[in-house]
Amino acid sequence: MRHGIHPETRPVVFRDRAAGADFLIPSTATSARTVVWEDGNTYPLVEVETSSASHPFYTGTARIMDTAGRVEAFERRYGRRAG
Repeated sequence: MRHGIHPETRPVVFRDRAAGADFLIPSTATSARTVVWEDGNTYPLVEVETSSASHPFYTGTARIMDTAGRVEAFERRYGRRAG
């Protein structure tokens, strides 16, 4: 790995606006806003709209597509062809 070409990685707090959850993870993101974390240290704060705390796929509220119902509706509408 070449030195001097990679951005600095440091701990950053990401706040999910939808769920109100905070995550402290290493990142290269920068922000003028800061927040005091649970350990008493101050970290940059980046607010995001969606994270794993509020995304339907990760929270289990995602809708499941009913493919069998679609096939049955197609067959009712157009009928089955004799093969």
